[in-house]
Amino acid sequence: MPTSSHRTPLWLAALALAAFAVQTDDFVIIGVLAAIAEGTHVSETAAGQLVTAYSLIYALTAPVWAVALARVPRRALLVWALTVFTAANIAVLAVDGYWPLMALRVVAALAAAVVLPTALAVAGAAAPADRKGRYLAAVMTGLTGAILIGVPAGTWIGAAFGWRATFVFGGLLGAAALLLAAPSLPRESAEGASAPSRTALVRPLLNTAVAGVLAVTVLAVAGNLAFQTYISVLLSGIADVGPRLLAVLLVCAGAGGLAGTQAAGRLVDRFGASATFFTTGALFCAAMAALAGLWLLRPVPVALAAVLLVGWSAAAWAIPPTLQALMLSRTGTEAATQAMAVHSASVYVGAAAGGVAGGAALSAGAGLLPVAAAVSMALALAVCGVTGRRAAVPAQSP
Repeated sequence: MPTSSHRTPLWLAALALAAFAVQTDDFVIIGVLAAIAEGTHVSETAAGQLVTAYSLIYALTAPVWAVALARVPRRALLVWALTVFTAANIAVLAVDGYWPLMALRVVAALAAAVVLPTALAVAGAAAPADRKGRYLAAVMTGLTGAILIGVPAGTWIGAAFGWRATFVFGGLLGAAALLLAAPSLPRESAEGASAPSRTALVRPLLNTAVAGVLAVTVLAVAGNLAFQTYISVLLSGIADVGPRLLAVLLVCAGAGGLAGTQAAGRLVDRFGASATFFTTGALFCAAMAALAGLWLLRPVPVALAAVLLVGWSAAAWAIPPTLQALMLSRTGTEAATQAMAVHSASVYVGAAAGGVAGGAALSAGAGLLPVAAAVSMALALAVCGVTGRRAAVPAQSP
């Protein structure tokens, strides 16, 4: 499907909306946790396991689905996965109790584990050669937008109409993505001319260069989440930031993240994925070093902390599309779905590690949070440098 070099194709917007729906559905429960706990007669801790189960199921099954469903055309795969995802969310209206709700969350996660890797694979495979970074960044904008818009909107809907309405909101987002994607997805990227064996699809993932990208991803995500998970504690200590002001600062950070994601796509297309990762990783470390310095000088003006927060968010959200482009460059487009699935799973591993690392840093003193984040990102840059020298671009299928 030919597309103008300046016009975003409809199917790319559909993929971004699919990413927006999946990411919103993952995190929006946090905003209605108390209401879910009350409505299902469980503790808030138990209700929080709905989020844990979703993330765990996604991380474990995304690579499995990618190999098991490798022969299914990507277009059909995305359509069916979005259908199941939508149904699992709408069906919350028909269930009562904690365990039926948990079962539906598992089904939604199983579908999401197909949706996002497939969306990224289609974007990377169908993009013009000189715009792969921008197309991947466009899909990643859906993830950033979910944090900035989707989660607050879902939380408000839950407060206004009840917690079940929050899940219906997720289902409607999935339905909208489905209605856009079904007629517009490019068939040539979804239905290849040949169906390679599973061994051929997995082989590109079994080399040191790819393992290096996965290790870099785990370290980079861990560094970011170590800081992000406990950001309220740090900001409270640095500039006496309360809940209301924190909400404003997070919106500003989200806007920075959107700008960073879009800039990353252009930088990848112009300078390459490795150079862009080193640049954005260095900016992330600089922001963390500055925030650690502010801790020593506390209290400081909120405006100063806000500027660094926006810089951190722009760098942090520029990294995912950069690493995805790096992953595709080391595996080739034939194994794109498998590569994106394994890469997505490594993100969840990094998120879990970041939570642990952040908790350990916080117990030693909140001022160490940005230090721990910077150290983890510095290790990611070092690993990328070492493995990058050994990487060889895989042969592309004709």
